[in-house]
Amino acid sequence: MKKQVFILAALLIAAVACAPKASKEAEVLTPSKVLLLYPQGQGVDAGIVENGVAVTKGPLEDNELRGPETYGPNGNIGNVGDSASISLYFPKKPNGVMIVNCAGGGYSIVSSINEGFCTAEWLVSQGVTVCDVKYRLPNHHYRVPLQDMQNAFRYCRAHATEWGIDKIGVMGYSAGGHLAATTSNLFVDDATRPDFSVLIYPVITMDTSFTHMGTHDELLGDRTDLEAEYSMEKRVSAKTPVTFIALSADDGTVPPENSFSYFDALATNEVDRQMHVYPSGGHGWGFNHEPYAPERLQEYRPVFLNDLARFIQDQVVVKQQK
Repeated sequence: MKKQVFILAALLIAAVACAPKASKEAEVLTPSKVLLLYPQGQGVDAGIVENGVAVTKGPLEDNELRGPETYGPNGNIGNVGDSASISLYFPKKPNGVMIVNCAGGGYSIVSSINEGFCTAEWLVSQGVTVCDVKYRLPNHHYRVPLQDMQNAFRYCRAHATEWGIDKIGVMGYSAGGHLAATTSNLFVDDATRPDFSVLIYPVITMDTSFTHMGTHDELLGDRTDLEAEYSMEKRVSAKTPVTFIALSADDGTVPPENSFSYFDALATNEVDRQMHVYPSGGHGWGFNHEPYAPERLQEYRPVFLNDLARFIQDQVVVKQQK
């Protein structure tokens, strides 16, 4: 299984480059380490063990997905079960900030290139250490994706001092944005609480009047009794971390009201926040752009990158010189 994970990572990286390189000899980013979250599979109550010590927890429950993963031509991964993993990327000049990233895909697939690897490539260029999570798809087992994210945080917290990390935040897109918001509000302890949150065109609510129904149905199925619990605009508290939100005003897939409702909840709870609404771009623009994919953000791409870079820089801890 471990061999398969490493082979998949190599294939995905070889399949696409996310940004023009300075030259043909430019170095291609590869993960320094890829780890299965549940090396013994979902049927065993165990996570990652290092030197005889349990660093993470077990799978909580089985999502009942069987067989190999499926792969789309654009890098989308489906049928993620036992193969859930984390990929770690370390910059040459780390700034002490780490991001645990979760790509979107309506909880039915993981958009591993556009919102995964391409995200990691840009973040590393900014000095950010990255843990990209290939989380288990819920298949109506609503607790499963959050358990994977919390285990990713547990692993990163356990190694933060070793890696020179001061802050660990979460970043997510679309349904991954819902997962990032869930991680930001349903944490169980200090280890699983993000220090900051980045939500890109996120699904926030399970209210059927303005949710993304595909995301709703994959996560909850017919469990309407859980809609309020997994509507993150209802779960914000004073302990929700500082939050960056970005979206396009013309998003026709996830209603912008998702972001607006979350921003209002953050304001009500006096949580530091910022929201950037770009006039056009639609949904799913992630980090794909020309010449490798159509540029949906167009002239707002550099604006978005500048906004995000500035927010990340604000998270860097300034150390006093002795």
